[in-house]
Amino acid sequence: MKPLKHVFVSSLIAATFLGGSSALAAGLSADALLSSNGRILSDVSTFAGSGDFEDHNGAALSAAFRAPGSVVQLADGSILVADTRNHQIRKIAGGNVTTFAGPELIVSKNSNGFPTGGLLDGKANEAFFNEPTGLAVDAKGNVYVADSGNNAIRRIDANGQVTTLAGNGVLGNKDGKGASASFNHPTDVAVTADGIVYVADSLNHVIRKIAVDGSVSTLNAATGRAIEIRPGEASFAGEYQDGSLLTAKFNEPSGLALDSKGNLYVSDTGNQRIRYIDLKAGTVSTLAGSTSGDVLYAKNELYASGDYADGDALKAKFDFPKGLAVTSEGGVLIADSLNHAVRYLLNGKVTTIAGTVKTGESDGVEQAAEFYRPSDVLVTAQGNIVVADSLNNKVRKIAPYQLPTNIGNDKQVKVVSGSSLISFDAQPEFQDGRTMVPVRAISETFGYEVKYAERAGKSIVQLTKGDATIELTIGEKSISRKDAGHNTAVTIETDVSPYVKQGRTYVPVRFFAEQIGLDVQWDAPHQTAILRAKSYLK
Repeated sequence: MKPLKHVFVSSLIAATFLGGSSALAAGLSADALLSSNGRILSDVSTFAGSGDFEDHNGAALSAAFRAPGSVVQLADGSILVADTRNHQIRKIAGGNVTTFAGPELIVSKNSNGFPTGGLLDGKANEAFFNEPTGLAVDAKGNVYVADSGNNAIRRIDANGQVTTLAGNGVLGNKDGKGASASFNHPTDVAVTADGIVYVADSLNHVIRKIAVDGSVSTLNAATGRAIEIRPGEASFAGEYQDGSLLTAKFNEPSGLALDSKGNLYVSDTGNQRIRYIDLKAGTVSTLAGSTSGDVLYAKNELYASGDYADGDALKAKFDFPKGLAVTSEGGVLIADSLNHAVRYLLNGKVTTIAGTVKTGESDGVEQAAEFYRPSDVLVTAQGNIVVADSLNNKVRKIAPYQLPTNIGNDKQVKVVSGSSLISFDAQPEFQDGRTMVPVRAISETFGYEVKYAERAGKSIVQLTKGDATIELTIGEKSISRKDAGHNTAVTIETDVSPYVKQGRTYVPVRFFAEQIGLDVQWDAPHQTAILRAKSYLK
């Protein structure tokens, strides 16, 4: 199996030449191990942030953010975070969090005691931002910021100087050059190798283009759908239309990513879809996402209805998809914010990388990990996915799982615990299609004490740890478990029974592991059972 890190590093080099911050990440599916339900095996952990709604610098896991909105990686490997509600750009490097741009100390607070933003250019540590939401970096190291609360696009150059590229702090919808242009809550940016900046101008429902000379133009048609937001008060809402770019319509687009051809993927948030702009052909098409029923918008509804479903791309369902990242195999990672998950669009299919529709902050394996409104994703040079986990006030890391390096392809049955190969004094084997392992080695690996007992003429294997007891009966297809506080044991039927061979007791590894709360996967090419803790909090 090709090491993932090689694929990711080469992809980052390609991205550098393209100039896009989110272009060409990793060939995820080509190199990944897959679970029984088709998910990429991965481990989710907290990369930075204590979870407190605060503004502390310091060691990564004790630092604090306020609703981080975007993440991007610089050429030196450090991660920048748009710390939206702290009105700062933060930097994660060497296990520490520092302030990259914006005043390090809070200058003013609102009536609720939270920091307030501002609009001021100058040196990075003296400049002011107002709810920065989207980030991009070009090949020269310039950082572009969708400064949402200022309705402006800012640039931080390699020398640490902050300038306003376009917009003037006033809400509006006007093309023009530099400060004469106006935006309405821009939430993301993407930059090409030749310095063109694209903007998701969310509340104007359009995609804007900033030329190298600072001139701003609008690429698609304005919305014409009016709704009554409250009795007697009307407002324009977004629309949905594919076809010619000049007539295409969006509904609060909030995520952008450039592909290897220089075309744009758009997270069309209010339409619950992923769209594609072919800039050369001048067309817009829908790549993924659908809604239930024949009516896209209910009466006076701002948005199409969101839902959750993997599968065929045009039947898949999203709920407020936001940040995007493009992979070298042509896939698109999606921060599906209100589904609290990271999704993956590849070859006309949508799968879930990590997270569930339930909110939470648990770390762990892909299907057990939890997020709370993830707003952006990126893939690092090291081969990990980094997520701006907005309402958990954290930056999370999704690391694709890899087998231990000492795993051979010798056709022998093997068992690993996380990244470690478990050593047995007798060879694991197959029995009736199940992986059977010597009980003592597998039990002691996970801290269980093994005892043997005779009861009613039957041989019993007892595994104890703390107040939990698991029992297996030789020759019987069942496992029972009894925990403290429960008067009776819970018995689960299995399809294979423990047996004794050459003085050693063999048990079915899957049923044992699942009883102690482990995730169990099978890697057929290496004949290896993979055991991992499902979830944990740090």
